[in-house]
Amino acid sequence: MRANYLFTSESVSEGHPDKVSDQISDAIVDLFLTKDPEARIACETLTTTQLVVLAGEIRCKGVYENGAWAEGAEAEIEATVRRTVKEIGYAQDGFHWETFRFENNLHGQSAHIAQGVDASGNKDEGAGDQGIMFGYATDETPDLMPATLYYSHKILERMAADRHSGAAPFLEPDTKSQVTLRYEGSLPVAATAVVVSTQHAAGYDAGEKEAELHAYVRKVIADVIPPVLLRDTVYHINPTGSFEIGGPDGDAGLTGRKIIVDTYGGAAPHGGGAFSGKDPTKVDRSAAYITRYLAKNIVAAGLATRCTIQLAYAIGVSKPLSLYVDTHETGTVGDDQIEAAIMNIEKLGGLTPRGIRTHLGLNKPIYRKTAAYGHFGRKPEGDYFPWERTDLVEDLKAALA
Repeated sequence: MRANYLFTSESVSEGHPDKVSDQISDAIVDLFLTKDPEARIACETLTTTQLVVLAGEIRCKGVYENGAWAEGAEAEIEATVRRTVKEIGYAQDGFHWETFRFENNLHGQSAHIAQGVDASGNKDEGAGDQGIMFGYATDETPDLMPATLYYSHKILERMAADRHSGAAPFLEPDTKSQVTLRYEGSLPVAATAVVVSTQHAAGYDAGEKEAELHAYVRKVIADVIPPVLLRDTVYHINPTGSFEIGGPDGDAGLTGRKIIVDTYGGAAPHGGGAFSGKDPTKVDRSAAYITRYLAKNIVAAGLATRCTIQLAYAIGVSKPLSLYVDTHETGTVGDDQIEAAIMNIEKLGGLTPRGIRTHLGLNKPIYRKTAAYGHFGRKPEGDYFPWERTDLVEDLKAALA
């Protein structure tokens, strides 16, 4: 394994067009789960100039049953979409929360999918689709996330907070960041380059206003990234020049196109499935959450300094087809021993879709918050981000004793 190298990760803000789509899709997931904790949702969103389109398949008691919408349901969906866009901050001529055109093309879930996924008789609930899911953790940061992605997220979170509070009124919602770190001995020792491209108010692309914007961004970077890493760093701030037209008006957005931003910034494999817009019976979402949970607890338990986990499922089948643990030669015990220990922890329910949802408490309206600044490395609070808890540490140690 290489010890010395450069590595880069990017992040995008809540106002990036793909992230606008993700947040709308997850706002719909939360809406339906509020009405029916067993709802089935697969909601895709398209955003472009003055247009939002929903498409996908749903099943939700009291909202959509027997091929028809309940009274007032469609109006509530539209209100949820508009409120989401308003909260992000879009009130621009090219994309305004109050005036964009809206299309709702959601319809009933396929009965053939339902018969494979639903529990019935002696059959347990099956996975919502086939696929492979990965989880990852590393001791590079306090949140056990790759440092390149950790800092990329934190830069944009800070800028968004300043925009919402009015501390940086020249900022508009659409922003991207990218951090390159030099690793020596597999540990980050320097930020060689930082890129920030932010949508801005008119006039902040020249003269004193441009200098003000650049100075602000440099300060955010300095506040987020430890000074010891900011040695001979090259900064690229709005390298194309003007960035007034952004968001869905500047580029169409689609749900699920930022899966590397959502996960580990390229530091770990990805199975290919997106998260947003999906209820937790979809293992694209729930199994990715449990693998992060397992990997984080393994590192938090001191069993490794770096860990990758893979799970695989078949549609309609409850038990996982495989569990794979790789501690990248940093483990204190064998990877096969950790695999066996995981499967012997009863509270995990054999890592079936139902077992995962039950242990993590996923049938709740907790997903809108996941749809910007990463699904992982977040602070678990109440029902939110339960896969970030480190409450499995003692169970892992006991199972390996």
